[in-house]
Amino acid sequence: MASKVTFFLILSLLSVSIRYSISEDPVPTPWPLQFHSILLMNHTGILQIIDLWYDWPNGRNFNIIQHQLGNVLYDLEWNNGTSFFYTLDSSKTCSSAQLEVGILRPNWLDGAKYLGQRHVDGFLCNVWEKVDFIWYYEDVETKRPVHWLFYTGRQAHVMTFEVGAVLEDEKWQAPVYCFDGGKGTSVNNGVLHQNLPVMDGVLRGSLFPSI
Repeated sequence: MASKVTFFLILSLLSVSIRYSISEDPVPTPWPLQFHSILLMNHTGILQIIDLWYDWPNGRNFNIIQHQLGNVLYDLEWNNGTSFFYTLDSSKTCSSAQLEVGILRPNWLDGAKYLGQRHVDGFLCNVWEKVDFIWYYEDVETKRPVHWLFYTGRQAHVMTFEVGAVLEDEKWQAPVYCFDGGKGTSVNNGVLHQNLPVMDGVLRGSLFPSI
């Protein structure tokens, strides 16, 4: 009799555990410590291709932004809060900013609100919302990011996602005219910030002021 009671008690505990695991919402997969991604950006018909290099161990993040039939803008961010925005063409434009926060942490989506599953770009995704600012879509099967939607309507379509890819160290160096005391051309901040990608320092500061 005692063995039967023990058996049914174990079954009851297993049943509770199974029900709890089924009802528990999924959580976003933390970003890899290093990766390379190509993003197609669309904001009210304005298109950009972004080469995104994320390198958490070395405290740096790099967005190389190709405007459609336009120039290439380099957005280089460091974990000490310093960001450089520059071109490498003959205009030699450069601007910098100093923020209180560094680059996004791998677990920056912690605490995001789960919204369920939706289809986007041909993938079935789990969807989370972070502080009414970003909606993050992750492929249910592979756990790779697929799509980011920002409150402004800006959309990021993740075209490639290479875990462990690292950009050569020499490519992370801002040009000398960013440090020559203003000999280069200063970029108009208003125009510049309209064209910055999703991970630029201004957005980091407003979206994640506590990290």
